[in-house]
Amino acid sequence: MSEGDPATRSAGRRRSAAKRLAILQAARALFLRDGYVRTTMDAIAAEARVSKRTLYSHFADKDQLFRAVVEESTAEATRQLIALADQYLGGTGDLEQRLSAFGRAWLSTDADWREHQSLVLLIVSEARHFPAIAQTWRELGPQAVHRALAAHLARFAEGGLLEIEDADEAARHFTALVTNPASLRSLFGAIPLEQAEVDALVASGVRAFLRLYGKRTAR
Repeated sequence: MSEGDPATRSAGRRRSAAKRLAILQAARALFLRDGYVRTTMDAIAAEARVSKRTLYSHFADKDQLFRAVVEESTAEATRQLIALADQYLGGTGDLEQRLSAFGRAWLSTDADWREHQSLVLLIVSEARHFPAIAQTWRELGPQAVHRALAAHLARFAEGGLLEIEDADEAARHFTALVTNPASLRSLFGAIPLEQAEVDALVASGVRAFLRLYGKRTAR
């Protein structure tokens, strides 16, 4: 088959995509282990087992590669969080239980989530040097999750389960009360918390949230 054959071109695209993925995975691992400044393109190429020529054919420099790592990791974390919101908040059942289940799921301590939290810390530490990347993270991550959460809370209000005038504000309060305490106490996952402690913080936050926004019965 010649290089112009569709099958050959398709195989070439698959190889290119596989190498790009290997580069991103290697870069993410090294950025998290060594930090942005100490990580070199040479080290990334060696970790990914690709030539420097291949590396630079995909990414012009380390800044561009860092941005790609942030964008792809954040997009995946956001997809997972929105799916959890849909799973726990999109159905029926006791509202307090659903809000608590979502809060616990949000603060999941699985390896992928802890790794993303470590990347968030790196983004924050490099925010002065890369404000555009930090803003990209905010837009793809926290702001996107916030919009999804606000939409669910607005639906609860429309259904008479909550008393909410401003769903955006309510979503900010939910995050501040339910997920932020555990995130801050664990330094964004750097210091793992016992599950019982996470559960207690989430339960306390949900109760406080419902005191603010729970449906009040007429006296």
